[in-house]
Amino acid sequence: MQPAHAVPLAGWADRTSPGEFCRQTLAVAEAEIKKLRHDPLELLTRSVQPTLWLLIFGEVFTRVRDIPTGGLRYLDFIAPGILAQSVLFIAIFYGISVIWERDLGILHKYLVSPASRGALVLGKAVSAGGRALCQALIVYLLTLLMGIRIQGNLGAILGVAIFIVLGAAVFSTLSLVVACVVKTRERFMGMGQVLTMPLFFASNALYPIALMPRALQLFAVFNPLTYAVDAVRGLMITGNLALLPLDVAVIALFDTLMFAVASLSFRKIIE
Repeated sequence: MQPAHAVPLAGWADRTSPGEFCRQTLAVAEAEIKKLRHDPLELLTRSVQPTLWLLIFGEVFTRVRDIPTGGLRYLDFIAPGILAQSVLFIAIFYGISVIWERDLGILHKYLVSPASRGALVLGKAVSAGGRALCQALIVYLLTLLMGIRIQGNLGAILGVAIFIVLGAAVFSTLSLVVACVVKTRERFMGMGQVLTMPLFFASNALYPIALMPRALQLFAVFNPLTYAVDAVRGLMITGNLALLPLDVAVIALFDTLMFAVASLSFRKIIE
């Protein structure tokens, strides 16, 4: 009898029909979302960080007049950045659950199922987007309570939701790639910190890119969080959507790239 890791993955080598691929993806996403239903307290604990950023950091730096925010209050300026940060932090540590699943033997069952690796990766990315939307709802409620002026029309809210899901997909698939490389929870936690800090601070989440040193400005140009924040800020606060097509194109490019790399790497986590 072949060991579990030697069993070929049906649906990857074979050409899975689009309908079957969608069914497999939704099945994986549903299994992941059920975990959240069993532990809703996780969302509340994760909401502490964005709350502290807005209530403490945002309120304090609103009193600083030297940060060029284009006429916005600093608190209004960083609200989209804190929303994007919460999405980043939820998604970038998503890979640790894959390591847990491997250690518990759950991942082996996934990999010998008829589901393709692409469906497994996309299903987990969709579930990360679902978690991020729940987090976004909490941040939106905070902004309302703090008197932050947001765009309340349906189109703007739907646009923000779409970018939250797309952004969560980028960082959750990146997280899966990291999990496939490091393979242990301890190393993954260290790598997660290494990734989150540069991605967050070398973006336009807390301050305009023009204030950064030249080297950080260059990094920010290739940072997907920069484009996610720009899109969310335009949709949520300013209403300026001039760069929205560029933001969509860049985030879609990162999604495609990370999905391909994660799909190719996924099997390596059990080898």
